[in-house]
Amino acid sequence: MPSFSNVFYEIAALLAVTSLAGALALWLRQPLIMAFIAVGVLVGAMGFDGGVASEQVNLFAELGITLLLFVVGLKLDPQEIRAVGPVAIVAGVGQISLTASLGYLIGLATGLRGAAVLYVAVALTFSSTIIVVKLLSDKREIDALHGRIALGVLIVQDITVVLVMIGLSAFGGEAYHPSLGQALLMFLIKGVAVLMIVSLSARYLLPRLLHSLARSPELLILFAITWAITLASLGEALGFSKEVGAFLAGVSLASTHYRATLGARLVGLRDFLLLFFFLDLGAHIDIGHLGSQLGPAVVFSIFVLVGKPLMIMGLVGAMGYRKHTGAHTSLALSQISEFSLILGALGVSLGHISEDVMGLITLIGLITIGLSTYLILYTSALYQRFSAWLTIFERNIPKREEALRDSAAAEPRVADVIIFGLGRYGGCILQDLRQYDLVVLGVDFDPVLVQYWRKRNFWTFYGDAEDPEFTNALPLSQAQWVVSTIPGRDISLTLLHSLKHHGFKGGVALTCHTLQDVDLLKQAGADLVLLPFRDAAEEAARKLAEPTRN
Repeated sequence: MPSFSNVFYEIAALLAVTSLAGALALWLRQPLIMAFIAVGVLVGAMGFDGGVASEQVNLFAELGITLLLFVVGLKLDPQEIRAVGPVAIVAGVGQISLTASLGYLIGLATGLRGAAVLYVAVALTFSSTIIVVKLLSDKREIDALHGRIALGVLIVQDITVVLVMIGLSAFGGEAYHPSLGQALLMFLIKGVAVLMIVSLSARYLLPRLLHSLARSPELLILFAITWAITLASLGEALGFSKEVGAFLAGVSLASTHYRATLGARLVGLRDFLLLFFFLDLGAHIDIGHLGSQLGPAVVFSIFVLVGKPLMIMGLVGAMGYRKHTGAHTSLALSQISEFSLILGALGVSLGHISEDVMGLITLIGLITIGLSTYLILYTSALYQRFSAWLTIFERNIPKREEALRDSAAAEPRVADVIIFGLGRYGGCILQDLRQYDLVVLGVDFDPVLVQYWRKRNFWTFYGDAEDPEFTNALPLSQAQWVVSTIPGRDISLTLLHSLKHHGFKGGVALTCHTLQDVDLLKQAGADLVLLPFRDAAEEAARKLAEPTRN
């Protein structure tokens, strides 16, 4: 990369190139992480290390990692950890153990030895929180049962990687050479001291301080960043790491009323600063060594893309969930994490692994993150194609999901109208149809919504409109209408096809948000297409125009 005399100019040029690469990645439906690392590799090959901005980029990268760990800590409210449930713990711990063990054996088979094979094996176990949350949110599946399980597994993985980094920071540095017993004693003393500081602050200081600072949102955010960086510095000074201190800073604020506000406002800053971490990471990759790592990287990537999802499916199925839930959960986790790259970078800084091994981990990350994006986007299509092959993961009695359905009613009932989607729009339709003495069955893939309406004496099932096997379990024989309030075109077409396959004779009403989809859904066989915003606008215009007529 050409060297500028002014650091501001060099940063500006770097951001301009990154923006263009990000736009290309967006067009290719790839995560921005891919573009950031690619730009880093490019500018590294052009001599970025000699540029005047290299030190600043490194500083921004460290701040980005600090905020990433801080935001992760913010999410770990003890009440929410308890709500994750056994399936997330079993699937998370089981998957980490199996992936690390098998990854270790594969590493030995590919010629890795010593610390290198351990780092690679552990790096394979984690999945990308940023990628999973972003893509599931875009698909509106973050609140679905499989989305909740995936988030639970990610929490377990995040806690594990933090513990691994704590251990490496405590025992892996070259600054200390005491015996193992002395090292363990020092680790415990320092760990207890840090935990006491954090616990006392969280109990007596932070709630009152945040309450007073909350009058100014800007000051509240400034304090949160200050607290994160201060504890990160304290963690490093005590021989742990900046990441550990930042994580504990987040945990100390996780039980306050301001955690959601802080998390939401810091996400943008976190993502911007993480850009520099991936740029710096890419800049230190030796392209000349990547060719020799391509073979092992492909082997490990196939293991992550295929083997890891199969392990998760087996574990989720063993906990009493259906293969549909297991498949959607496992494909969401079929990549390695940004934490895998951070862990590798820590190993390099501690002298445990070489730059070549770090390049291998990065190459695995590029391959798995890139391909898993398409696996997540097209999960439903992949599931339909391979559903028959996944029967081995189906439990004879999927008790966890059957409990959500069977508790809806003591006896089978006949429904006049079946509604998919019980959010704001679908919930209003569910309530209003009761006025017409119709028996209405509500279906949603968010267990919280199912329980919410059930407590209000509405007949509801847990289920997914994209699951062709679920449709057969519905009381379709007497139903006059099946209504989907879910606006996704692919979901609507899948549901319509499934209803036709099962011989449904009633009317089908589907929902969309664009006029282009209206004709498409009607041609596919929909009897009625709902446009919530347009229909509401027409009704509002009618009411507004009424006074002028009198």
